[in-house]
Amino acid sequence: MRALLTSVGLANDSIRTALTDLLGRPISECTAVHVPTAVYGLPEGPTYATEMTRYWDGIGWADLGTLELTALPSLPDELWRPALEAADAILVAGGNSGYLSYWAHHTQFAGLLPGLLEKAVYVGVSAGSCLLTPAYNYDRQRLAETGVYYDDEYDEAAPLGAGDSRGVGLVDFHLRPHLNSTDFGDLSPAAMERAAAKVDGPLYAIDDQTALAVADGDIRVVSEGDWLLFNAEPDQEGS
Repeated sequence: MRALLTSVGLANDSIRTALTDLLGRPISECTAVHVPTAVYGLPEGPTYATEMTRYWDGIGWADLGTLELTALPSLPDELWRPALEAADAILVAGGNSGYLSYWAHHTQFAGLLPGLLEKAVYVGVSAGSCLLTPAYNYDRQRLAETGVYYDDEYDEAAPLGAGDSRGVGLVDFHLRPHLNSTDFGDLSPAAMERAAAKVDGPLYAIDDQTALAVADGDIRVVSEGDWLLFNAEPDQEGS
């Protein structure tokens, strides 16, 4: 399995080069499918979805399609699955983590990913990156009190019934993007350390100039910014 897990996409030349390396050839020779679902769990979701589609189109793919997970229950497989299976890259957008997880697990998408990623490169942005990890961390007390799912670190909400705390679990570490960003509340190193204390296993905290390149179990940090690793195994200290 090959994956590039980012905060905001191909933010610098190092991250873009890492994607080209994972693809094994130039982006201009590869096809991609964009999954924008997570943005619809945010205010102004349709606007963000349009912006993200324009962003990925501008990267220069040979062909770029869009797959909206919420549409899949009403569609026969033959209308969408062949294009997904033929893609060289699957681009999963950021947005509301719980909303994305819900639709990934309530459609065939989560179940198909292991097979799809035998061929395609997974490219995640923010929530899209976190989907590949074992689980999100939700504050269940606030869930009981308010009836909505809140991401414990980002304070983002999805309506109860359309939120989920499960990742897909194709990597064995946890991830918190947007380290030190001022756009999502407290994402300081101290906040990341608190998040790491609530999970089992390693947790990478990456800023918007950093990505994780995963190839057949090997993890490489690609960074022109800052990142932290918590709960590290002895052989991960130098990652």
